[in-house]
Amino acid sequence: MRIDRSRLHDTVLAGVVAAASVTLYALYGPDRLQAEGIPVEGMRQPDLLGALLLVAASAPVAVRRRWPLSAMCAGLVPETLLNALGYGTGMSSLAGIVLLYSVATYRGLAVSLAGLVLSLMTYLAGAVSGPARAGGASEYVVTALVLVAVWGAGRSLRLRRAYLEELKDRAARLERAHAADTRAARAEERSRIARELHDVVAHHVSVMTVQAAAARRVLASDPDLAREALSAIENTGRLAMTEMRNIVGVLRTDTRADARAELGPQPGVRDLPALVEQMREAGLATRLRVEGEPAPLPAGVDLAAYRLVQEGLTNSLRHAGAGAEAVVTVRYEPYELDVRVEDDGVGAVQETGRPPGHGLVGIRERVALYGGILNIGPLPGGGFEVRARLPLKDGQ
Repeated sequence: MRIDRSRLHDTVLAGVVAAASVTLYALYGPDRLQAEGIPVEGMRQPDLLGALLLVAASAPVAVRRRWPLSAMCAGLVPETLLNALGYGTGMSSLAGIVLLYSVATYRGLAVSLAGLVLSLMTYLAGAVSGPARAGGASEYVVTALVLVAVWGAGRSLRLRRAYLEELKDRAARLERAHAADTRAARAEERSRIARELHDVVAHHVSVMTVQAAAARRVLASDPDLAREALSAIENTGRLAMTEMRNIVGVLRTDTRADARAELGPQPGVRDLPALVEQMREAGLATRLRVEGEPAPLPAGVDLAAYRLVQEGLTNSLRHAGAGAEAVVTVRYEPYELDVRVEDDGVGAVQETGRPPGHGLVGIRERVALYGGILNIGPLPGGGFEVRARLPLKDGQ
């Protein structure tokens, strides 16, 4: 059977208060008070009825947490009888103090104030109208101050508990918010990795497909050229695997230094010459133009520019047709980076536009992430353009 510890503690406290009150009642009778020079006119001698009334005044302490105001009102009844029968004031003060403290601790401001007023009125009424006079006005003032101080201590404890509960609730809310932020960050990271993987796979697979088709066509007539195409496919596959390994590496939980060392840097504008050369080997005539004074770029902008060129060239390789030429232009301006991929392919002349695909949608998300402007569509004189203008400073 489970025991309610708080109720057990309150029951024990009620017994201690009753024992202390009865002991004081028996020790400090009228004879002893008179021997100490305190006037005790009309005070009755200690007897069994007085002791029982003291026990009755202390019994409500056992339920002080569950019904604090009701317990205090119940304790005031025997206290009033003690005063009315001439047993003197203060005999039940221990129980009254405990119950007043409980009301202030476990109830709101309005109820606790009502308990304080009720306790003061009961004490003052008994002290003035009772037959015993154990002291002057100073004693009443001191007792009233003690009651107010006890009430204030109870209120302070209640406010402190409320403050601690608020801190716990706030900590729980912050923990939930942190968990939500962590989940959002993980989802965003998964989306970023998926976008990176798509760009890498789409580009390299497109290059490998074109090179495989070229090798098949010349396999019988020109084995050496077919061998070169197969070697290019092998190199492209290895490059794709390396990039994929670098991207997926961020998902690994291994935090050892050697594991971190395996993760290479993300590609950027500095890698565009190698990308252009790869596209040439795949059969797309490609030129790279750099305008303006090259400057260090933020990592995110640098990667976005590279992926835009990669996707634009992959789009040209797929749709521009045979004999098409692509031009990559990177222009450094004071407050922005202008990246453009243009081709003059017949695919753009015959069609009003090219299907955007997931790659160009991902590029649009990248550019929007850094506050850039993206233009995708056919050129007026024929061909197709993918162009982005990426700001290099916030607000400019």
